[in-house]
Amino acid sequence: MTPDLDIAVVGSGLAGLAAAHELRRNGHEVCVFEATDAPGGRMRTLRRDGYLIDTGAEQISAQGYRATWQLVRRAGLTPDDVPRIGRPMAVWRDGRPHNGVGEPRAVLTGAGLVPAARPSLARFLAWSGRHRAALDHDHPEDTPLGTGTVASAARRYHPDLTDHLFQPLSAAFFGWDAERSAAAPLVGLLLAVGPVSAWRTYRGGMDLLATRLAAGLQTRYGHEVEEVTDHGSHARITVDGAALTARAVVLAVPAPIALRLTGDTDPAATGYPAASTYRPMLKVSCALDRPLAPRGGAYALLTPECEEALLSCVIADHLKCPDRAPVGRGLVSLLASPRRIPELVEAGEEEAGRRLAVAAERYVPGLGAALTATYVHHWPQAMPEITPHALALRAPFLHRPARAVEYAGDWVAARPSSEGAARSGALAAARVLAHLAPRRGRTVRQETVA
Repeated sequence: MTPDLDIAVVGSGLAGLAAAHELRRNGHEVCVFEATDAPGGRMRTLRRDGYLIDTGAEQISAQGYRATWQLVRRAGLTPDDVPRIGRPMAVWRDGRPHNGVGEPRAVLTGAGLVPAARPSLARFLAWSGRHRAALDHDHPEDTPLGTGTVASAARRYHPDLTDHLFQPLSAAFFGWDAERSAAAPLVGLLLAVGPVSAWRTYRGGMDLLATRLAAGLQTRYGHEVEEVTDHGSHARITVDGAALTARAVVLAVPAPIALRLTGDTDPAATGYPAASTYRPMLKVSCALDRPLAPRGGAYALLTPECEEALLSCVIADHLKCPDRAPVGRGLVSLLASPRRIPELVEAGEEEAGRRLAVAAERYVPGLGAALTATYVHHWPQAMPEITPHALALRAPFLHRPARAVEYAGDWVAARPSSEGAARSGALAAARVLAHLAPRRGRTVRQETVA
């Protein structure tokens, strides 16, 4: 049988684009199917009236993002295209922001921690340093933290570390519940990305890399994939009601969507993919007629659950990168508390935007008067949750035989970030290549391709 396609990739987020580029580099013809009208997934950027509005991801790191930077170079981007943010991150406590979150000097300055908690922070950093090699962010299921939750791992330290560090970090950037999500992926990721002073963003919008990568690929936008089946020697993909055959398919979508597309026919789906639950995120971008921001000079302000019920983070996008707002104006993003997202979604976009803007007035005085427009971004499946149950099932999933249908996404990497997406794309490509040119006894592990 001659297939209709060589290799199909479903999804043009960074995971799908990374897989497609790697497969094309190995001589294959790749067709990418994307249900929306543009690439990027959670790294998309809207362009409205001179504002560049990042709908999902906010930054990358200069360290710990090896696969991402490899893609940056392959896409022809220069260091100037990925500028350093150069602003601190703060946490709100006792009516004011405290800078220095995510920096080594927090042991001395506190960065919002009470003096009694600083020895605990020093102890945590010392323990992390001693076990750095074992805290493998590619295989968090094999670390000294085991499958304990964020909350359980933090109980050995002063409670302030949970209330004003681990909880706000995990809620703001991952939408996680500290009582449900595993500690190993969070700690491994924090060690890998390094201090906030090393964080960067993309000039021209967070979708810059995705747009550049997609430009060199055969990508079909506005085409929704409805079903994918594995037939051993080939795969079948149904797109807009039409069935096509392909030598292999990479599903670069969230795990629940992948399971829906395969109809639970993949034997591996009963394990790690089925256990890979997701957390929603809701973000409101506020276009301002002046460059307002939280006082203190931080570009990101964490608002811990014990201090604030509705918000988890305030980001001054025009401080993150000046091109995000027209000259003399501002752009501020408000991230909702994970616990409050269901009720905000039920209230509707307009009401959700209003509520978050009212709550943000406490942190950005004058925001309401300066507000010219709001843009609401709701991601029902924003970030993989990575629970202890999922971690316990991950190793068998990674070692399953290569098949005609493979998976990519930061949930595969157990690393909720663009780096996790990039690494998973490389892994999926390696597994497809192994399936198409099998060698006896050959296995593919994530670290060999990341």
